[in-house]
Amino acid sequence: MSSEDNDSAAGRLFGVGLGPGDPELVTVKAARLIGAADVVAYHSARHGNSIARSVAEPYLRGDQIEEPLVYPVTTETTDHPGGYQGAIDEFYAECAERLASHLDAGRDVVLLGEGDPFFYGSYMHMHKRLSSRFETVVVPGVNSVSAASAELGRPLAERDEVLTVLPGTLDSETLARRLDGTDAAAVLKLGRTFEGVREAFEKAGCLSEAYYVERASTDRQRVEPLSEVDPRTVPYFSLALLPSRSGAEIPLPEGGGGTPEHRGGELVVVGLGPAGREWTTPEAQAALATADDLVGYGPYLDRVQTNPRQRKHPSDNRVEAERARQALDLAASGRRVVVVSSGDPGVFAMGSAVLEVAEEPRYAAVDVRVLPGLTAAQAVASRVGAPLGHDYCVLSLSDRLKPWEVIERRLRAAARADLALAVYNPASRSRQWQVGAARQVLLEERAAETPVVIGRDVGGPEERVSVVQLGELDPRWVDMRCLMLVGSSTTRVVTRGGETSVFTPRRYPA
Repeated sequence: MSSEDNDSAAGRLFGVGLGPGDPELVTVKAARLIGAADVVAYHSARHGNSIARSVAEPYLRGDQIEEPLVYPVTTETTDHPGGYQGAIDEFYAECAERLASHLDAGRDVVLLGEGDPFFYGSYMHMHKRLSSRFETVVVPGVNSVSAASAELGRPLAERDEVLTVLPGTLDSETLARRLDGTDAAAVLKLGRTFEGVREAFEKAGCLSEAYYVERASTDRQRVEPLSEVDPRTVPYFSLALLPSRSGAEIPLPEGGGGTPEHRGGELVVVGLGPAGREWTTPEAQAALATADDLVGYGPYLDRVQTNPRQRKHPSDNRVEAERARQALDLAASGRRVVVVSSGDPGVFAMGSAVLEVAEEPRYAAVDVRVLPGLTAAQAVASRVGAPLGHDYCVLSLSDRLKPWEVIERRLRAAARADLALAVYNPASRSRQWQVGAARQVLLEERAAETPVVIGRDVGGPEERVSVVQLGELDPRWVDMRCLMLVGSSTTRVVTRGGETSVFTPRRYPA
């Protein structure tokens, strides 16, 4: 029932699951609601002690109204004309009216329950009687079956196995038939039903695989093989568990344990993208998570979260071949190795360096994969619009691995072809003159008004993007953390809503 359907002064009823008994297994939401409630209600036996209240006690304020709902009868003793069921129905009706009087007065009521409110819980009897009259909120809790499985250290069910939950109050024949037809089972409500339950497990041929768990997660917890339990010692808060048949420990390989060797080793070259984790693809993140060793340029490795299970192997940016060989040697020894690059590993990065060294015969058994990444050119372009929206050329101004004469020839050819350009590595600490030289080459083929986008640290804390004209480009504006995009003759600069956009139309003039 929604709050809109209620009197605005009415209180709300919260059915709060407390978990199996350990106060630390109470959810954050349950603890918050318990502490905020006007009224805290809980069921108890005739002796007055409430397990639910004892679990919730650390979260009580101390000044709240308490409503103990004390069961009046047991199944053996009642003078009620309707027998046990008549007595218990009358009790639930009376409890519902007690809670309703608080709710009508505008008080929020939390009704505590062990485990989960809708898993064989007492709360559901109040819910059925009050949910049509008041706003009700049910807060799930860890149930006893999950707690027992955790304490036993065995999964309840795996893959397509079927888990069956049964009440111990069923007759032995019915229980045996249900147990025989399932992969895994939990039987609750033991106590006086225990002998019949154990008999059912024996009839179903699974007694030797079953366990007994009592008061799971508490300091009175008890876990034993079901076949060894004395029926006289079994309380109501216990259960019989037939865990997953697939849940046994995986046998160790012959010759002992240890980490299995990876077939022939594996090396994955990944692109981290141009900036933080949000720029890294899920595929790359998955490869990073499963790696034993991470190899790369130091600042790039610093972007990968540290995991003590993994080893990082940082190196200088000018030793690509040595870095590739180190990674391949690690993979050849049976390790899972990831080589990291910024941006995309196939764009002026480690992809080609690794594959070149991997041609050596001694690395023939090493699997090498390259996973793509978001490039710096894409990142910078996105900040201003779509300057690379038509044909474009990607080149590097670094003359460390190729002579300047080759760079100049390619620049001129791209400019004559009227391609937009993405210019990587425009400058470094030891290379300051190339930007000016490149501008001069481009001006011989392009108009001085050609737009140039300069992107620095895009996606990072020092991001700066500017749009200038080629003729006004000052080399001092460009450093090693920059990437330049140079437009073609059709690239346009427009202002929309006070923001500058740059795009190259997809249609080329005839």
